[in-house]
Amino acid sequence: MQLELKYLSLRLGGKPIFQDFSLQVAEGEKILVKGPSGSGKSTLLRLILGFVQPDKGEVRIDGELLSSGNVWPLRQRMAFVPQELNIGSGKVKDFIRDIYSYRANRHLEYSEEQVLAKFEQFGLEADKLRQDISKLSGGEKQRVALITALLLDRELYLLDEATSAIDEALRDKAIGHLAALEGKAIIAVSHDRGWSEYDFRKIELGG
Repeated sequence: MQLELKYLSLRLGGKPIFQDFSLQVAEGEKILVKGPSGSGKSTLLRLILGFVQPDKGEVRIDGELLSSGNVWPLRQRMAFVPQELNIGSGKVKDFIRDIYSYRANRHLEYSEEQVLAKFEQFGLEADKLRQDISKLSGGEKQRVALITALLLDRELYLLDEATSAIDEALRDKAIGHLAALEGKAIIAVSHDRGWSEYDFRKIELGG
């Protein structure tokens, strides 16, 4: 997937967020977005997902203009892990299986073997799969969310502070796995210094 943002301008609540902002993301490219609070980092991800419409400019995916008419199929090629996680209640296994039942994911086949392999890569014990979500720590919930997104095998991953609650050693393990993904584009918003140690192109907003 190739992504192109062309001369985006946006005001929210009367405040200018973007003014003639442009960005190109090549297939499989890894990008780290940084900037102070209010600089538009999370809004940038929402623009790409089509949740927010720019006042001017355009978002193109593989040359196709993102619009209300095609936002659904284009969004199905992306996976989003938001900063504010709400992954419900019940057992972790049931949460992941439910994701597979969504219309956009019915072409995928649930494999517990694949799930447990991801758990190992992200430093989660196998027994967490049968634990209640309410018993998980914030960092464990973030890793479950990241694992679920990766199991969907999308072309573009949009991550909004997706490692903020993970302790340092496990965070570095998770970031390292994401950085090593081949053919998958990532746009990560994060203040975690661990991301800067990997070969992500850095984008500074509000500078």
